[in-house]
Amino acid sequence: MSRFRVIPRAKIALTRQEMFEILRLPVITEKATNASGNNQVTFRVALNATKPEIKAAVEALFNVKVRRVNTLRVMGKRKRVRGRIGRRSDYKKAIVTLAEASRIDVTTGI
Repeated sequence: MSRFRVIPRAKIALTRQEMFEILRLPVITEKATNASGNNQVTFRVALNATKPEIKAAVEALFNVKVRRVNTLRVMGKRKRVRGRIGRRSDYKKAIVTLAEASRIDVTTGI
């Protein structure tokens, strides 16, 4: 028996517009495509999005069951263009692990 008490989480109610503001776009790279074999999908999300909000948005938009959400912040690089120093913007990625029976095909639209 666990010594920690499990506190049920309240359901997060999001409008469809808020869901699209949280989930910006899917990440389609070689690494993200290989992770899809493990029922994982990678999204670029808003910088201020939380894990429960990301989970609620993915479940509502794609009608799937989300098992886990991992997030990471990618800091923008400094780049030089024609001698001037610029900076790419920071962004946040979410790696969403789906339940066994769930699938998302990111190559098709919603």
